[in-house]
Amino acid sequence: MIGNTSIEDFYQQATAKLPEGITKEIGHFNIFEIEKLFDKKTGTRFMPYSRRAYYKISLIRGKNRAEYADKVIEIEESALLFATPKIPYHWLPHDDNQTGLFCIFTADFLSKNKVGIVLDDLPIFQPGALPVFQLTKEETEELEYIFRKMNKEMGADYIYKYDLLRNLVLEVIHYGQKLQPMPAIDAVKNASDRIFSLFIELLERQFPIESPQQKLTLRSATDYANRLSIHVNHLNKVLKNNTGRTTTHVISQRIVQEAKILLKQTDWNISEISYTLGFDELAHFSNFFKKQTSFTPVAFRS
Repeated sequence: MIGNTSIEDFYQQATAKLPEGITKEIGHFNIFEIEKLFDKKTGTRFMPYSRRAYYKISLIRGKNRAEYADKVIEIEESALLFATPKIPYHWLPHDDNQTGLFCIFTADFLSKNKVGIVLDDLPIFQPGALPVFQLTKEETEELEYIFRKMNKEMGADYIYKYDLLRNLVLEVIHYGQKLQPMPAIDAVKNASDRIFSLFIELLERQFPIESPQQKLTLRSATDYANRLSIHVNHLNKVLKNNTGRTTTHVISQRIVQEAKILLKQTDWNISEISYTLGFDELAHFSNFFKKQTSFTPVAFRS
């Protein structure tokens, strides 16, 4: 289940304790037990926090299916899964016997100045990677020990607990990078619907723009195709079949929609809005907006 409620609302709905220091400059981290968030009646996992902001590492027991754009991975027993907010996927439980743990964290939590690495440079978080790993019983037990230790430390009063938690997360990341990824199935059946769904999710993850410092990172059809690890021509064909429009047109319309909101509902100057929407030059934004709406940004705002 995907949603966009605030992290505070998520904790309230999940009846979980909001970690102390969540608003401090440590980034955000927490760990959860899957069984407590899995709804056996609907077969879905309660997870309303916005995926666009969080990385997630899951230790999962149960039959599941991970769906990427044109690949599917079937999980029979235990698996370790890494998820980045930059690459969408679907997670489909096959039964109601879902147990394990997962942790979520922001990029700030494992920023380079804290741990000496850049998360998105790691192989496990690269576009095209399929970071789902089938685990042996021994591997499952070893990883569960680390996750349980994270869980225990979250409840501790140790002043340096977040430093310790960073080390434990890095240990899991390095453990995963040494594993052999599970084989994926080239899923032709329903591939078009899946690609379209994941494209729309990835598109919507870029929005809303909430501050003048935030900048749109995906602007072109090629940007989206690269994130989905498919050829841009394939993406264009899917969008044309589903919407009657090109990928570029769909992206442009969503950027225009956001531009209208920012022009009418914020007091940011037009240069700031241009920057946040990914335009290097104000003139480029003005020309783009006028082409799409017949108005200049100044005229639309007035």
